[in-house]
Amino acid sequence: MSDAVKLHVRKGDTVIILSGKDKGKKGKIIEALPKKGKIIVEGVNKVKRHAKPTQKTPQGGIQVKEAAMSSSKAMLVCPACDKPTRIKKTALANGKMARTCKQCGEIIDKDK
Repeated sequence: MSDAVKLHVRKGDTVIILSGKDKGKKGKIIEALPKKGKIIVEGVNKVKRHAKPTQKTPQGGIQVKEAAMSSSKAMLVCPACDKPTRIKKTALANGKMARTCKQCGEIIDKDK
């Protein structure tokens, strides 16, 4: 997969996990990886990695961190109505497109 995939979520969005071992958990997106179609969510999809001792981590050992997961397993949670929702694109007065909640109609991209 060489071309970037347009993700429905962005870094900083709150999402709810739809499937897998962490189904039902909420978390904030730490990183979006559009080239892979994946996201990294805070506190979700934790994996253990064995690390050799280095100068940065002289102790080494087992480290627990969040792994990437498919963006299709996550659904955006609207900041206004606090419900999981799909998004629709709405044209703003300045000509830009904004993500809008399909549940309550509130614009999600306030800063844009």
